Amino acid sequence: MQETDLSNQATVLASATDAIIHAEKIEKYYAQPSENRIQVISATDLSIVPGEILALLGPSGSGKSTMLRMLTGLSRPSAGEVYWHGKPISQAEINVSIVFQSFALFPWLTVLENVEAPLQARGVAPDERRERSMRMLDTVGLDGFEGAYPKELSGGMKQRVGFARALVVEPEVLFMDEPFSALDVLTAENLRSELLELWANKNMPTRAVFIVTHNIEEAVLLADRIIVLGRNPGHIRTDFKVQLPQPRDRKSEGFTQLVDYIYKVLTRPDVSPDEAPDHQHPVSKARDQRQMKYQMLPHARPGGVAGLLELLLDKGGCDDFYRMADDLAFEIDDLLPIVDAAQLLGFLKVEEGDAVITPAGTEFANSEILRQKELFRDAAVNNVLLLRQITRALEMKSDHTIPEEFFLDLLDEQFSEEESQRQMETAVAWGRYAELFDFDAARRRFMLPDAQGEEIASGGDEE
Repeated sequence: MQETDLSNQATVLASATDAIIHAEKIEKYYAQPSENRIQVISATDLSIVPGEILALLGPSGSGKSTMLRMLTGLSRPSAGEVYWHGKPISQAEINVSIVFQSFALFPWLTVLENVEAPLQARGVAPDERRERSMRMLDTVGLDGFEGAYPKELSGGMKQRVGFARALVVEPEVLFMDEPFSALDVLTAENLRSELLELWANKNMPTRAVFIVTHNIEEAVLLADRIIVLGRNPGHIRTDFKVQLPQPRDRKSEGFTQLVDYIYKVLTRPDVSPDEAPDHQHPVSKARDQRQMKYQMLPHARPGGVAGLLELLLDKGGCDDFYRMADDLAFEIDDLLPIVDAAQLLGFLKVEEGDAVITPAGTEFANSEILRQKELFRDAAVNNVLLLRQITRALEMKSDHTIPEEFFLDLLDEQFSEEESQRQMETAVAWGRYAELFDFDAARRRFMLPDAQGEEIASGGDEE
């Protein structure tokens, strides 16, 4: 194991030396009135090196877009430093472009004028920028559409314009933020193939590509290297090179093994990089940077958990994560919160990329609604600290009511204000379903179910 650690350290040091962009212990956090702070990204090292497509994967809330903004210089880290060819990025003349999810074209400009826009902003002469833009439009297959306006184009053509606009400045690193997620399945697949063809044939004037995605298959299809982020706060769970030759076959054993491994990393905090398929080589070891007092409640409804368990029961109690998402036409970000909620409550486990229903989950799925509420109530109190605290505080108080603000103050020490509100909304939804408490939305107060009647009978003199 010591030899492996030394090998990994050597790899990281070499990457830092050769890197176009190197992030050293970068963090993103927000100060609070107290001494605590809300950590979005924990101290992280990351390098972007020439000649590779690097994919950044992670669940919602793991800080993927925050990481992209720090690496491109759009946002300064709260701590640590980002280097461009060894020079602090704030002091360097960087050459990067970004392709956005939403196309972000100027509707009043033609296709050609949209592609010319960044060159015009850099002061390139009209003749040169027209020549370069026309050449790039030809490269991405839009020759003949230079006079069209964005409203005349399909989604795939609009994204091709986005690629052309990003590449026309000949960036050393091309960043892409969920570039295919707004497209239909076939169009996205065509564009991925065209991107790989441009990269393989060296028709792209760029030395490295950094793509943020939540689509596991997309990452395995495109990337030479994959980084998977964990959340709460964002940190690198695993970082490995993809040792599969291009073009890649989705049905091959190596491909499916890798997809299953990434599913495991996303859904199980105990998975180590050492569990990667034998043909993969982790670059750095996973480590959790910070223990959190409160679990981050997945934003899933109890009905969604019940529906997932019923589907699993129909499949014999176990189903492959990949097949389940595919059958439901879900992206991983759509399915993960429901799976996370079911795991947190002890209703299912994730093993080797499969979702496996537990005996408690089987009983829940087979029960009538009143029994389901009882089972959900027991699971929530036993497994969710926030719900346990709310319930105990209500039982201890003589009037069995307590303001929401009390618990928001506790959550604010760990989460952002926005996330604290979302956590509270989820807690209220779960608690109401389980009949742990009632919630007066007008007065923002929790109360035990029978306390509301008592308060009304006493004339509501409390407070």
